[in-house]
Amino acid sequence: MNFETKKIGDITIFKLNEKRLDTNISGLLKGEFTVLLKVEGVNKLIIDLSEVESCDSSGLSAILVANRILSSNNGKIRISSPSEKVFSLIKITQLDRVLPVTENVQQAVEELKGV
Repeated sequence: MNFETKKIGDITIFKLNEKRLDTNISGLLKGEFTVLLKVEGVNKLIIDLSEVESCDSSGLSAILVANRILSSNNGKIRISSPSEKVFSLIKITQLDRVLPVTENVQQAVEELKGV
């Protein structure tokens, strides 16, 4: 699984450099989120999906794991730059009610700075 993380102040940006967010990597992704959020104590997370072209239910499940961990620690999450296809899946599953989605990373950073 190819990804990169960077920090801007107390905000961590997790960029997934994969075309598909599916069952093949969702287990690895859940593990990575658990390490970031529980071990490293990240409390503000932006998941940058700008490289992801498709996503399935197991991919959404990995994102929900991150959201659940953050929620239990009063943390905040933003989903940034999803493709039209991925955003459509988020809307169909009504996860846009639970997961705040932004058009780009900069917008997500601005939102989290104010929290």
